[in-house]
Amino acid sequence: MKILGIITARGGSKGIPGKNIKDLCGQPLIAYTIKAAQESGVFDRLILSTDDQKIADVAKKYNVEVPFIRPAELAQDGTPHLPVLQHAISWLKENENYQPDVVALLQPTAPLRQTWHIQEAMVLFKNKLADSVVSVSEIPGHFSPYWAVVENENGWGELFIGEPIKNRIPRRQSFPKKNYYHNGAIYVFKPEMLFDPQSPNFYGDKVALYPMAEKYSVNIDGPEDWFLAELAVEKLRSQKL
Repeated sequence: MKILGIITARGGSKGIPGKNIKDLCGQPLIAYTIKAAQESGVFDRLILSTDDQKIADVAKKYNVEVPFIRPAELAQDGTPHLPVLQHAISWLKENENYQPDVVALLQPTAPLRQTWHIQEAMVLFKNKLADSVVSVSEIPGHFSPYWAVVENENGWGELFIGEPIKNRIPRRQSFPKKNYYHNGAIYVFKPEMLFDPQSPNFYGDKVALYPMAEKYSVNIDGPEDWFLAELAVEKLRSQKL
């Protein structure tokens, strides 16, 4: 089974200029993802998709393949991941006759993802015969849909789940099921889904959820997230001493 890891990192971050190669507690942000992927031992190839030569040069120093420079039109602020992944898989097939059986998308903006997270997500993918695996973290109780309220069509407040507010579950521990959000750390999927003629995607129908502890789920978007990431990295390092 050929398993391909794709790290996506564009150069045009506005919130944090040069984010993907900015120093985070002693090494470039992208290095955290590279090292976790390499040390996981699950990939027969690990490549970078970027439009930025500086990012490419940093990745190469960590022995990551950069087989192409991503076209500028696929590196805009609003560019979704689907066409970026389609481009990478198509390029490898057309130029190197390489077709992976499984693909993992790893974003540098999730630097606290650990080696074993990648390993466990891949085992989950195989054992459940899933179309995809998505890493998630539990939604804090006060943000849960079981407690969230909306204004209904009559202008009155009700629970997001459609119940009257008086039916609100008093204790988080009594929720009937856990609620999760995408933490952006790991996506594992069958590559053929990217080219589904009816509905191209990288989820499929059988999506297995891989829960990660909140302390590993920092996702860097803006400057305030960078500060939280620094604190989280230092805390994890101190715990391992």
